[in-house]
Amino acid sequence: MTWGIVATIKADAPAILRFAAYHLEQGAHRIYIYLDAPCPDAQEALKNQPRTRVVRCDDGYWKRHNNKRPEKHQSRQTFNATRAYKRADDVDWLIHMDVDEFLIGESPVCALLDTLAPDVLCARARPMELLAGGDPQTGAAFKKFIPAGRTREKTVTALYPEFGQHLKGGFLSHIAGKIFIRTGLGDVKFRIHNAFLDGEMNPGQQELPQLHLAHFHAPDWDVWQKHYAYRFAQGSYRADLGPARARDQGGITVHELFELIEQEAGNDGLRHFFDEVCADSPALRARLAAHDLLYQARLDFDAAMAQHFPDFPNI
Repeated sequence: MTWGIVATIKADAPAILRFAAYHLEQGAHRIYIYLDAPCPDAQEALKNQPRTRVVRCDDGYWKRHNNKRPEKHQSRQTFNATRAYKRADDVDWLIHMDVDEFLIGESPVCALLDTLAPDVLCARARPMELLAGGDPQTGAAFKKFIPAGRTREKTVTALYPEFGQHLKGGFLSHIAGKIFIRTGLGDVKFRIHNAFLDGEMNPGQQELPQLHLAHFHAPDWDVWQKHYAYRFAQGSYRADLGPARARDQGGITVHELFELIEQEAGNDGLRHFFDEVCADSPALRARLAAHDLLYQARLDFDAAMAQHFPDFPNI
């Protein structure tokens, strides 16, 4: 059972190649990378790796395929993912991911996919969020996904007493995860967290509880700050996303929460939020462990880079 990845990426060469190398080491048979911004070093390295395919999404690319570059990065991602699906005739499954997401399986990914019945057309890997500040290569800690149910909100509030009520599933980013789609199904259109086959969303879907999507959404304070303004305006904190709880129950969106925090306490307030929700600490680890929501793993990026991109300078 072979599997592949498609990703539209705007990042520096070390981050792009780390993402590719890690998943090659996990057994990805093919990785399609669409460069959303020029990165000559990464492009050259990926061209020389037989299991990767790289496309530079410059003006000429968009003129050939779409006449005009879509303004929203989500639209560029879904266009490229759908296009890659139509080309992916050498893998059995394809998943659409981001450069800060890493698959961690309790068994090899191919073995987990091989257990699925033929009528399962989509398989979902749920996310877990990295706790900020640790070194993933020596031991990363993650907050695990909390399935929907009557106790979810109570658990989230226990984990994050001050801000948890405003966070879906206790996560700062998405809780939907990403899905694998069997290839060769016909008119498939990828979305960010879902896919449509002949207009039907996620047909024959099954969860993959033994496969985790490790999301490095906020690896440390500086990185989170660097991405904060963009996410607030256009990304995962944008204004058009819904609140964690109903409005009539006092729900506000993350966008509104951050507006309030900035108005009341500025950057110090954002740091206070970050320290409760994102930062790796013994206290948060203990709270997560008490609810069986702490996951620890070691991701050896250096070894993967040395194996798959040995000519690229050390990161």
